Amino acid sequence: MNKKILIIEDDNKIVSFMSMALKAKGYSIVSARNGNDGILYFCTENPDIILLDLGLPDMDGSEIISQVRNVSEIPVIIVSAREQESDKIAALDAGANDYVTKPFSMGELLARIRVMERLIERESTHVPESVYKLDYLTVDSEKHRVYVDDEEIHLTPIEFKLLLLLIANRGKVITHSQISKEVWGYGETGDSKSIRVFMASLRRKIEKDSSNPRFILTEIGVGYRFADE
Repeated sequence: MNKKILIIEDDNKIVSFMSMALKAKGYSIVSARNGNDGILYFCTENPDIILLDLGLPDMDGSEIISQVRNVSEIPVIIVSAREQESDKIAALDAGANDYVTKPFSMGELLARIRVMERLIERESTHVPESVYKLDYLTVDSEKHRVYVDDEEIHLTPIEFKLLLLLIANRGKVITHSQISKEVWGYGETGDSKSIRVFMASLRRKIEKDSSNPRFILTEIGVGYRFADE
């Protein structure tokens, strides 16, 4: 079944551009030009994915994220001209799944949407993944074992917890504060230097070329993303 995408964007040209390209790929489109209509259509149209601009005429997009997250885990991709890392971090911490900066290529946006579709499919199956495999990496969460090219490697408890967090959210940007909250139990901005140290150590163990990582991708100044394919 084709996914329905809700576009909340006040720029008519961008809405037309995105709608045309997405419809050509088989998606069903609903669009709202302001935040209040966006929330209304979210409640009445039952979309599968939201594409959200932050700079709306009646409210900031972060307020929409908060309202949506009160009732739903629907994937939300920010599509915004705001380039500051602080804006990206705030949106992701508020509950957005991903962030695309204008101007953007439609190819990139479509790729991000496909990641969200895979997230929806994983969540709809509700089948716990005890063994995860991607390329030359195998992770057995039940037995707490990690293999690179079928050779077992040793991870510290923190490294293993970090890896499981990244895999569980693969394709999604995880901010430093989200990592701090999930791994260390506090939700402040956290010690980003410590996180970088642990991530560097984890990369050295699971990546064949840590300078050109296959699995753990850095979103500079924001956090990390685990490759989804």
